[in-house]
Amino acid sequence: MYIPAHFSPDEALVDELLRNHGAADLVTVTSQGLVATMLPFVWVPSAGSHGALHGHVARNNDQWKLPVTGEALAIVRGPGDAYISPGFYPSKLETGRVVPTWNYVTAHVYGELVVHDDPVWVEDLVRRLTGKHEGHRAHPWSVDDAPRSFIEGQLRAIVGMELVVTRIEAKAKLSQNRSAEDVEGVIEGLRERGDKQAADAVERANGSRVSRLALSCEVRGRGGGWGRAWRDRAVIVFRLGHRSRASGVIVWW
Repeated sequence: MYIPAHFSPDEALVDELLRNHGAADLVTVTSQGLVATMLPFVWVPSAGSHGALHGHVARNNDQWKLPVTGEALAIVRGPGDAYISPGFYPSKLETGRVVPTWNYVTAHVYGELVVHDDPVWVEDLVRRLTGKHEGHRAHPWSVDDAPRSFIEGQLRAIVGMELVVTRIEAKAKLSQNRSAEDVEGVIEGLRERGDKQAADAVERANGSRVSRLALSCEVRGRGGGWGRAWRDRAVIVFRLGHRSRASGVIVWW
């Protein structure tokens, strides 16, 4: 994966992504070509040297039967996936040198794929998956809520999959290459569009810069010598000729 330095996440963010993601794409290279399945995983950081992802597929899914050539790959996606309009950037009014891009958080998790055609292993996995996704509910569903004979039949219809991790490549592209003023514009634009989760992800990734800008605008904006750039209904205040600039890199998606 291409990962510029400013989009390289720390270990805490990667761990949070793997713990809290919804579903991921499991991709394998086989004698029949590439095979892919989207499925939910549970992250097990204590497994092996680098952790493991546990999931399951339908027994009728050929992916578990086909020998894998080399490493398998799970593509995990996190919050922040969003189209970024050039109209979000205050710098558009200054130079016009802006283009659309896409924000996202992702991890490419590589490893050895191990098949668990074992009802005991699979039932333990199903209970862990259920706890992960039902735990937040006031009245969570439990595997034990269903008749035992029904559950046993369901378990026979699925096969466990374990990706024993060998390496992880992760990227958090959340407008870190833009100036603080443009980041504020992105956050405001996403919130106006209703993309609260994406806006929150950008704010977390750029928290210290956004906080400094807000303080600077509050304190210095009371005096003279300031220009105002209007973007829709939002006002971004900056000192003319003295605002920080991005690196000049234009990123297309």
